[in-house]
Amino acid sequence: MHAGDAIALDGFLDEETVPGDLYGSTARFRLTVSPTDERTDEMILPCSVADSELAHTVLHELAPGDQLRVTGYLQLPRTPDEPMWLIVTTLAVLETAPLLSDPAAVATAVIERYGPYICWFDANTTGVEVFTETGDWVGTAPDPINLGELLEGFEHRQAADGE
Repeated sequence: MHAGDAIALDGFLDEETVPGDLYGSTARFRLTVSPTDERTDEMILPCSVADSELAHTVLHELAPGDQLRVTGYLQLPRTPDEPMWLIVTTLAVLETAPLLSDPAAVATAVIERYGPYICWFDANTTGVEVFTETGDWVGTAPDPINLGELLEGFEHRQAADGE
């Protein structure tokens, strides 16, 4: 493969990384890539790391919610039962996931990204706390069904303030 064949993608690590072998000299993870704010444009791309030093970094220093820039080579399937992979050669953390101060809350809560928004779903309540990726407060949706209305209202307010 030539250096000109490499691609670079930005995305979010939505779940824990896993070792690719028994010794941890390789690693695997799934990157959520969202080139636009449209949820239908998102894709989840399986990634693999063969370099042992990079694999160590992936396994021990990355956390779900981290925003990453990966560079590598796309391995397309040759048969219908083979997966598509990005073979990662370099990786940079663009932004780390928000730190959570209450470990008990982590067990009952989930952080989801919707384009430029970060949503905090707590299993103990029906409300959804929403922030922008820069940390600005958007609001609280009374339940997940009303999340779209909250985001739409926020975007309309932002557009009105910017005009």
